[in-house]
Amino acid sequence: MRFDTQAGGEPEVFASGMKRDHQTAKVRYDLAFDGPMFERYAELLTRGAARYEPRNWMLANGQEELERARASAVRHFVQWYRGDVDEDHAAAIWFNVNLAEYVKDRIERGTGR
Repeated sequence: MRFDTQAGGEPEVFASGMKRDHQTAKVRYDLAFDGPMFERYAELLTRGAARYEPRNWMLANGQEELERARASAVRHFVQWYRGDVDEDHAAAIWFNVNLAEYVKDRIERGTGR
């Protein structure tokens, strides 16, 4: 396989003379690490991997799993909104929304049931 380096217009030139492609209109993935949620989500996934198996949730592929994820997201949202602290409901919301979107994508692409 042969790779090409993509460039978008004139490069940005730094004081040192180094040149790099501009960041304009590029997704800033690094911003997703800001705040507490990335770490809490990773901790939730780690606990889930120990209880079930790593990436077990990625087996989900049908309407039944999609509906379960949506229902769980709503339940965890209500618990988070009430201030319940018996588990990390905010991370569980994030997990279930991600799961629902993952399953929805699989169904739309025809790789789910």
